[in-house]
Amino acid sequence: MAMSGLGARSGGIGKRGRYRPLAEINVTPLVDVMLVLLIIFMVTAPLMTSGVSVDLPKTDAKPLNSDSTPLTVSIDAQGKIFLQNQAVELPELVAKLQAIAKGDATRRIFVRGDKDISYGLVVQVMATIAQGGFTKVALLAQPPAGGPGAPAPATAAPAPAAGKRG
Repeated sequence: MAMSGLGARSGGIGKRGRYRPLAEINVTPLVDVMLVLLIIFMVTAPLMTSGVSVDLPKTDAKPLNSDSTPLTVSIDAQGKIFLQNQAVELPELVAKLQAIAKGDATRRIFVRGDKDISYGLVVQVMATIAQGGFTKVALLAQPPAGGPGAPAPATAAPAPAAGKRG
């Protein structure tokens, strides 16, 4: 009798409740994957900036107002010249600038020079750009560590350059 009652009870529920489809979507794995992707993109986004690595000198000058995207000419520590992010030789610099600026002589051009290169090379690049007819040529420098308006550190004599790369 106990057998017949148990068998009848499980047989009646078996077809209805054993493999009922779940009508809910579990979003926890989706949220986990999205958070992992968010973290990955937040970490890698700053690393995706492209450009020539230039160690700019420090200055107290205020930033310029920007009304259009300027062209950037960079000179790295080895003396190589780059227009935007492409290496270029000095004789062909003006032709490439004119092609990019489409003949606009008032297009702003920023010259960035590594602090360890010869000042003469920076002046030579600026003179070449000016001889090409461009009128708005400016030097870029990095603000000092204290921020804008901070007094420049007082230096009595330059420190000896021990172990400087040649």
